[in-house]
Formats: sequence, structure tokens, C-alpha cells
Amino acid sequence: MALIKSPEQIKNIRQSCRILASTLRKLERKADVGVNLMELEDLARNLIEEADGKPAFLGYRPDGVKEAYPFALCASVNNVIVHGQPYNYELKSGDLLKLDLGVDWKGGISDSAITVLIGKVSKEKKELTKITKDALLAGIKASRGGNTIGDIGHAIEQVIVKNGGFVIDGLTGHGVGEKLHEEPSVFNFGTPGEGMKLRPGMVLALEPMVSMGTSRIKQLPDDSFATADGSDSAHFEHTILITEGKPEILTN
Repeated sequence: MALIKSPEQIKNIRQSCRILASTLRKLERKADVGVNLMELEDLARNLIEEADGKPAFLGYRPDGVKEAYPFALCASVNNVIVHGQPYNYELKSGDLLKLDLGVDWKGGISDSAITVLIGKVSKEKKELTKITKDALLAGIKASRGGNTIGDIGHAIEQVIVKNGGFVIDGLTGHGVGEKLHEEPSVFNFGTPGEGMKLRPGMVLALEPMVSMGTSRIKQLPDDSFATADGSDSAHFEHTILITEGKPEILTN
């Protein structure tokens, strides 16, 4: 699997990212008090298919997972960090909802996630969400051609730690484009100058995941991951293209 994507691959990934970004915006507008997670699942699947794409998560089975993923959308609430499966749950005021989605358009794969504040939320949840989003933006800023994976991780980690947050253990960003999860792993911590050098044409999914209570996680029966202490978590993710200069945010 090529780390450097061809112009044709980038063209398809770019269109995949457009579909994904549009879908997430509409899901964010829909998500509100009283909305059922299954309504969001149905909307995500319909929007992607209307745009001639395919839900990249649907039927996906990474190594070590017992069964293929049965939904288009990952919907994780409060202490559930990622990979939460939609179920018959109506959103409540104060919920912290993570929406994670992937799209396949003619073999071009994209991946993106947002955290949505539902109704009236606490100051602490707002701050957690802001820290996580700021960490993603810092990671993107560090993703310049010639820099390294360690530069990205360091930039993300610095924002999280200086604001009193915890980098979630064992969950990382990754390469993307031909498959959902490709090399290299993009850790949310690191040492400047260390790790793989970033080269133009690489496509990465950066995704800081943050808790204000702990870095430790536990795996739930549905293969989702939650904070070990039950504290809230936030998650943001963009698919980006590495260039000679500033990276391009494809899922913006």
C-alpha cells in the first residue's frame, strides 16, 4: 500500500472528503435533545448513498475484532470515546456526542469525527471540547512536508497537557486513503523530529482523543472504548493531505 497517493487517488479521496464533510455538518445540525441515535445512523447512510458514496465503516472488520461493524456511523456518548455503535437512545441535554464517519468514493477513503454538545452542557464539557479541537488544529499546523510524525504528536500533546487534559492511551490517528487504517500510526504524543518524515502526497487522519479524568481506557462488549474511570471524553478528526508547505484539510 503506497504511502504517497497518486493524483488519481487524491482526486477520489478529495471527493470522498467533500461527501463526508457535508454529511457531518448535516448530522451536527440534526443532533439535538430527543433525537434517537438510530435517526442519525439512518441519516448518515442515506446522505452518503445519495451522493453516490459508500459508508466506509459498514462491514469493516479490523484485526482483532470478532465481527464486522454493522453501521455506517460511530456514535459515542459521554464516557465512550470511540467506536460506539448507534442504538435506541434519545439524546439528553448535557450529553457529549462523538460522531465518527468514513466514506468510500470510487476507492478513495476518508475519515472524520466531531464532538457535539447537546442542549445545555457544563462549563467543563465545553472546555474539554475546546481543548480537543485546539489539539487537532495544532497537530494539523505541525503537519508540514519535511516535519515528522513526532512533530505532530508533540504539538497535539502540548495543547492537551498544558490545559490539564489526558491523552487517551492506545488510540491513535493513522494513514488513510486506500483503506480506513493504513500506516503510519499518528500518535497523539511524541518527540519533535522523531518518527517518519512527512512527504507530499501522504494522506493522514489526525484524531486527538481527550479526557479530563484519566488516560486509561476499557473495551466494552460492542468493541467500543470508554474511559476507565467513567469521565467524559471528546474526539475530533480530520483527513489531511501533506504538501510541500501547509497541509490541506480535505474534510474541512
